[in-house]
Amino acid sequence: MDADNRKVSIITPLYNGERFVGKTIESVLAQTYQDWEMIIINDGSSDRSPEICREYATRDARIKVYEQPNGGSAAARNNGIRRAVGRYIALLDADDTWMPYFLETQLELMKKNDATLVFGSHLRIDENDQECLKPFKVPERVTYKDMLKTCYISCLTGLYDTSRYGKIFLHEEFRSLRDDYVYWLEIIKQCKVAYGNQRILGSYRILGSSISRNKKKVIKPQYLVYRRVEGFGVLKSLYYLIHWAIAGYIKYRK
Repeated sequence: MDADNRKVSIITPLYNGERFVGKTIESVLAQTYQDWEMIIINDGSSDRSPEICREYATRDARIKVYEQPNGGSAAARNNGIRRAVGRYIALLDADDTWMPYFLETQLELMKKNDATLVFGSHLRIDENDQECLKPFKVPERVTYKDMLKTCYISCLTGLYDTSRYGKIFLHEEFRSLRDDYVYWLEIIKQCKVAYGNQRILGSYRILGSSISRNKKKVIKPQYLVYRRVEGFGVLKSLYYLIHWAIAGYIKYRK
């Protein structure tokens, strides 16, 4: 990837997101940093959300909408990453939003630390845009071993510079469970450390059906990350699974 390329490619998987996707797109349009493209992959939606996105795309050529049969968020994100022309990759789900300064602030943090991967703090809101948990505050830096114990990098705040290691793709066998977590692990294994921004950078929406909050659904996929992706033995996998479970309880208590 050309090091002079300063464009950010924003990858948004879309599945039945008509209620919130307009707010997500508006938060991108409001960015103080304007050199971006937003690649929306419609993952087999049955509601009006693709139509809403196409309406925005007709008004701003930086927004592009593509279709695919339903394959899960990992397949949709990979579809978007393959199409991306920007040096930087950001993952933004169709119900989350950024503060207007998100891109500008994260690029400044990246430059300051000569970083490959940065992430940040965010609000946690419900379907009515009300804060439902305390803000998620991140440490100033994390390593691969830190990330094995809990995922500090929420999907909406990660920004990856492809200029050093090229495009990195998600594991599609995970479909929509732990796929973004594995993605961050793959990147941090290359760059060794990721830098956290303690400033509030966006809003992560927690719905009643939120997979990330329902730990029972993700225990098995999390264990498989340790066993199949990282290649750990049973005891080592269980060791990290216990740390992850405790951290998850703390992360989502009110």
